[in-house]
Amino acid sequence: MAGRRAGAGAGARALLALLALRALGAAAHPQCLDFRPPFRPPQPLRFCAQYSAFGCCAPEHDSALARRFAALAARVDAAVWAECAGYALDLLCQECSPYAAHLYDAEDPSTPLRTVPGLCEDYCLDMWQTCRGLFRHLSPDRELWALEGNRAKFCRYLSLDDEDYCFPRLLVNENLNSNLGRVVADAKGCLQLCLEEVANGLRNPVAMVHARDGTHRFFVAEQVGLVWAYLPDRSRLEKPFLNISRAVLTSPWEGDERGFLGLAFHPGFRHNGKLYVYYSVGDDDFREWIRISEFRVSEDDVNTVDHGSERIILEIEEPASNHNGGQLLFGDDGYLYIFTGDGGMAGDPFGKFGNAQNKSALLGKVLRIDVNRNERGPLYRIPPDNPFVGDPAARPEVYALGVRNMWRCSFDRGDPATDAGRGRLFCGDVGQNKFEEVDLVERGRNYGWRAREGFECYDRKLCANASLDDVLPIFAYPHKLGKSVTGGYVYRGCEYPNLNGLYIFGDFMSGRLMSLRENLGTSQWRYSEICMGRGQTCQFPGLINNYYPHIISFAEDEAGELYFMSTGMPSATAAHGVVYKMIDPSRRAPPGKCQIQPAQVKVRSRLIHFVPKEKFIRTTESNRRPTARTPTKAPRRSHPTAARPAPTPRATRRPGRRRGGRRRGRPGTDDPEPSDGAVRLVRPAGLSPGRGRVEVFAGGRWGTVCDDAWDIKAAAVVCRQLGFAYAVRAAKRAEFGEGRTLPILLDDVRCAGGERNLLQCAHAGLGSHNCDHQEDAGVVCSREDPDL
Repeated sequence: MAGRRAGAGAGARALLALLALRALGAAAHPQCLDFRPPFRPPQPLRFCAQYSAFGCCAPEHDSALARRFAALAARVDAAVWAECAGYALDLLCQECSPYAAHLYDAEDPSTPLRTVPGLCEDYCLDMWQTCRGLFRHLSPDRELWALEGNRAKFCRYLSLDDEDYCFPRLLVNENLNSNLGRVVADAKGCLQLCLEEVANGLRNPVAMVHARDGTHRFFVAEQVGLVWAYLPDRSRLEKPFLNISRAVLTSPWEGDERGFLGLAFHPGFRHNGKLYVYYSVGDDDFREWIRISEFRVSEDDVNTVDHGSERIILEIEEPASNHNGGQLLFGDDGYLYIFTGDGGMAGDPFGKFGNAQNKSALLGKVLRIDVNRNERGPLYRIPPDNPFVGDPAARPEVYALGVRNMWRCSFDRGDPATDAGRGRLFCGDVGQNKFEEVDLVERGRNYGWRAREGFECYDRKLCANASLDDVLPIFAYPHKLGKSVTGGYVYRGCEYPNLNGLYIFGDFMSGRLMSLRENLGTSQWRYSEICMGRGQTCQFPGLINNYYPHIISFAEDEAGELYFMSTGMPSATAAHGVVYKMIDPSRRAPPGKCQIQPAQVKVRSRLIHFVPKEKFIRTTESNRRPTARTPTKAPRRSHPTAARPAPTPRATRRPGRRRGGRRRGRPGTDDPEPSDGAVRLVRPAGLSPGRGRVEVFAGGRWGTVCDDAWDIKAAAVVCRQLGFAYAVRAAKRAEFGEGRTLPILLDDVRCAGGERNLLQCAHAGLGSHNCDHQEDAGVVCSREDPDL
């Protein structure tokens, strides 16, 4: 009898689970009791077989539940067990449900787990009739035991606040179970991912690389010329790995493209200790050039470079201060690939056809050289299969041409199972004034600049030249989406199987995260935008759903997991840079599959342990990006051209940079005025103009400023924005009323007094605060000097 009841229950549950997995509809939010996404078990489960395709149990957990089931059978009276074995199986196996965290109220790790999953009322009432005594053996909760005699209170106690997730109704809830285990997309097709903060306090982090030496360290380069070593636990060594800041040419100006731009470790680094850097230099005569140098790691400390070991491999004069390129990569062939810009200015005006189309120039190219075995003889050699070897009109270093300013390139590691795609070279090439593009770079090919920008003609005479034989990009996007592409990587990591094969990249100016996936049948690439998970999608401990908008670079760690670096203020001296790891909240690899065993590293420097600063921002909608102010400082970090476009409508105007801003999810292109950073005063009846509570527009919405240290310098910024010449007083603690109908957007605002708006002042992250509305900030402004 017990076996038949349990077997029948298992069969019904398997059918319900199958229906759930096949259901189509809206996106779901699965989460396990360890606060992480569900997974496909490495082998079918024997006890909770209905979750063999997807759930939260590995075989070890499944076996433990089977042992608990057997122990219950031994404790419970045989007659009761005959009626209740199926219910016991139901309840125990909910720990394996993809929605276990919801069933056990585990979304908040600071509160205790329920001892019994949340039950739907009809199921509970039915169970109570015959099996209420079972709960004394399932749960140690004495409060539940005390309710055993009251059917209504008993089932109310076992209910969930969110009835959508109660068992067993959630098994056939199409809204929850559609596309279960797939990357969640919103109604507009924007893929919802989450982030994990990895490093912070960096000054324009331009590169993050690993040494391929088994240590799983990662090295983050700042634009000023410092490289920091991080251990796998994310602690940073206090002593820089490399410091060439005195030699590097850059400036504090927002948007300066010069500086330390690239870093690559030799494939044989663990044996030869060699690494290569790409940086800007200059002299007193205002001449500038780029330099590629070789260094060796110190013999005494593997976490420090021997600064006396520098050997200059190659230098190329730069006619302008922008379009400096900066990527260094080693391919599977062991050769060093160097990506240079076209020399700067607008339209590549150098020579008859520009640098990029001139095979005898090294600018506007992908170069390929051999730096192996260079201890004696030349510092580099020409690979014999370089495409223009033997062409007297070409430099033999040239591997590909027609490049404007490729900003961030990467080699595809290939599919982990089949190796498909391995060795493909992806690059983001920054456009002129209309289009940004992503290219697949191949030997000897011409990528069209300055004849072509994206798919369109730029120089019509050159574009009409039949001998150009240029290669079209795999993807191009107009400037209404972004104005400075940042190339990324094809995801080939272990932890998030759904992302395998997805090329993820971004835009420096708009803050968009984007993706391309190849259709293997047509070789076409399908575009999907990436936005931050909405609602509860990213509400796992340690995850966040917002980031700073200026996406500088992407990176892989040694295991192939994907990261990107961005900043709230694109200045080489502003420590607003953060490194983020990309997380798919819908599915992960089974536990144990992606374990790494880093080789031990002897550490001589003091360690600075990582402390995350960013917070999850609770919202009921997809997060939006803030629109930044128009740039006013020069020179600019414009990957785009130095020519400043005329103002255009808000939907397509060039976004600028703002201090401390965060892009918060999916951008929109139809936002009405006001612009980000706008302020207004809200004043109770009876107050004169120029007095009131401060409200600010940021991230696509109005909110309040809440600051227990609000001062007259910050008030002066507000008054100036509102057209008042003088700030008379900075008020706080709700003197002018509490803004309870709006969110608190800014806290810890610290202004020098000369900023154009509050968003340029130092402040806590947008939406992050530790105060309440009683501390709402206010001002008293005046058009006349109050001291006269």
